[in-house]
Amino acid sequence: MTDLLDGLAPWPQADFAAFGPVQTRKLSKIQKLVGAFLGRNWVAIPHVTHQDDADVTDMEARRTAHNAGGGARLTPVPLLVKAMASALRAYPQFNASLDGNRDTLVLKDYVHIGVAVDTPGGLLVPVIRDCDTRSVTDIAAELATLSERARTRGLPMADMSGGCMTLTSLGHIGGTGFTPIVNAPEVAILGVTRARPVATPGPDGGIVWRQMLPLSLSYDHRVINGADAARFVRHVAERLADPALFD
Repeated sequence: MTDLLDGLAPWPQADFAAFGPVQTRKLSKIQKLVGAFLGRNWVAIPHVTHQDDADVTDMEARRTAHNAGGGARLTPVPLLVKAMASALRAYPQFNASLDGNRDTLVLKDYVHIGVAVDTPGGLLVPVIRDCDTRSVTDIAAELATLSERARTRGLPMADMSGGCMTLTSLGHIGGTGFTPIVNAPEVAILGVTRARPVATPGPDGGIVWRQMLPLSLSYDHRVINGADAARFVRHVAERLADPALFD
């Protein structure tokens, strides 16, 4: 790694003020810390991103009915977390980390999922623990508490440690897909953008409109192969369509 970085050209220095008015602003502590980690992860991990769509038409109908019924409000995020937890159990190579020497794979028998939260100071990733054994409403309640704390007071490292995989969602903003950077020592990260209506063939030969959710899975190609990445994303999509997800 050091030899690779030593061989790169130096960072360009420029007098930007020579071309017009400028302002300067120091990066926050969180931005500098996250930037250092992301730079390391992008250089050190051979990334591949697999793109697919999940049909969430039925899920969204169930979610709307659930929220209208007066229960704890659900966004798509806790449902995605629960679906990811099922996929991590089905494909344990995703629930793993390379050790410090990068010659041993550590397989985990717990399912903790980090959820990226946009805060005024930068990106924080609180970790929801034991997602495979908890209900979506329980996950939603803890996520709401941790997200509010992250945005207002920040989070201790204990609340951001031990994740098996990370979810990052831009669905509330937009987009059609992106390449999220793996959060080492995890080996995969799932990115989600905004669901969109897609015309699909109907059972009578006509056209029906379905809500399709873009899923972008980035993975460490040293540990995960492309076929298993495709199966993992299909598993997530199938779980999102399963009524039992709401149990």
